[in-house]
Amino acid sequence: MLDFDPVALAYTVSALALPILIAITFHEAAHGFVAWRLGDDTAHRLGRVTFNPLRHIDGFGTIILPAILLLMRSPFLFGYAKPVPVRFDRLGKPRRDMMLVAAAGPAINLALAFISALLIHVAAMLPITFRAWTFEALNASIYLNLLLAVFNMLPLPPLDGGRVAVALLPAKLALPLARLERWGLLILVGALFLLPLIGAQLGLDLNLFRWLVGVPVDMLWDLIDVLAGLS
Repeated sequence: MLDFDPVALAYTVSALALPILIAITFHEAAHGFVAWRLGDDTAHRLGRVTFNPLRHIDGFGTIILPAILLLMRSPFLFGYAKPVPVRFDRLGKPRRDMMLVAAAGPAINLALAFISALLIHVAAMLPITFRAWTFEALNASIYLNLLLAVFNMLPLPPLDGGRVAVALLPAKLALPLARLERWGLLILVGALFLLPLIGAQLGLDLNLFRWLVGVPVDMLWDLIDVLAGLS
């Protein structure tokens, strides 16, 4: 049985719940909004161009998976929302617009991380009773939004970065990359989660997640601290 403090767990979950919901909701809504403005109203007609988190929540990816990782005291938090449907053939300039739709999600997460950093100045003026919790929630928001932005920009379909890469690469490179989409999530699970376990058994450091996601997140956080006047 896992040994945990229910009070500490409730405190942590309460500080994480709102940042998680905002991060994933804005991410998915941004995809739908940009697609809508560029000619595809599929997400708009389905009610997915909204900041209502209930429209974007995936039962397993948004609630159960993060909860399991929290209970297991995982060194990282991971989750996902229901993907926003996009008909790329309805976009005015499919190749260019696909890139803009894909980039919209990570872009809004970067903006949310920066706004959260600016709000830390406001949190410092709150009564001491609320200050510590607000600091923790805002720092969680910075981390989660940067994590979503960096992870989703990995250049492998169906992640946003994979779609951006397909749009930017010449056809002879873009087509083979696009064909990986059906296997993309399996490749990610193997590379980011199974490889470290195998490496640990072999005495090797195969933690690609730390290098491909953790290091860029730390660098972006340092940059945001400087831009927001926190460092």
